[in-house]
Amino acid sequence: MLFAGFQATVIGLITVVLLALSVFAFADAAFRREDAYRATDKQNKQFWLIILGLTVLVNLLVPMFLLKIIGLIATIVYIVDVRPALKQVMGNGRGRRPRGGSSSDGPYGPFNGR
Repeated sequence: MLFAGFQATVIGLITVVLLALSVFAFADAAFRREDAYRATDKQNKQFWLIILGLTVLVNLLVPMFLLKIIGLIATIVYIVDVRPALKQVMGNGRGRRPRGGSSSDGPYGPFNGR
């Protein structure tokens, strides 16, 4: 009896984590530009929105755990392979300045005012 409750709690927690991961991937795919997908040769934006949208729906509506695992694989492929390539093409929004740089740094190093 106690084990059955624990098992239901663990499966419920896994289901919530899978749903959160798929929603994150879908939202991330939705906010990326279409031309970035073409530049990375990682299918197109519509493909990933359909696949990740189906993953969200499966996680919400379908009780079969096998389909959730298939959706998890698609989500992991997006997060591990496609998302870093998109971030690299889009420049990640950080500009050219590396982390820890000063606001007085120029493109070739610090500006000394001479």
